Amino acid sequence: MGIIKVENIRLFAYHGCLVEEGKIGSDYRVDLKVKADLAKSTQSDDLNDTVDYVHLNLIVKEEMAVRAKLLEHVADRIIRRIFIEIPMVTTANVDVSKINPPIGGNVEMVTVSLSRKRKV
Repeated sequence: MGIIKVENIRLFAYHGCLVEEGKIGSDYRVDLKVKADLAKSTQSDDLNDTVDYVHLNLIVKEEMAVRAKLLEHVADRIIRRIFIEIPMVTTANVDVSKINPPIGGNVEMVTVSLSRKRKV
């Protein structure tokens, strides 16, 4: 078993419950960690035998582009797509952070973290 991380993916998106958030948008950070059996790729040195982190990044970018009210919803969509599109992933962890959230205080970011194991 191995772990692949794609960290500090920076994006601009339009998530949030406030109407203004859908108009002006915000900066976001996504951190992703997946577990998979990497034994074959350690020997073959072949991209087809591993989890392509370019594919992971694409999933994040596409799902972050679809507006949602809640970060939990976006994180869940990211994990669901990973399991659908990358069968060798057994566990996925995603953190979706809104930078400088509009919550009436000096807050650097708020983060929602979701972890799921593939159902057998």
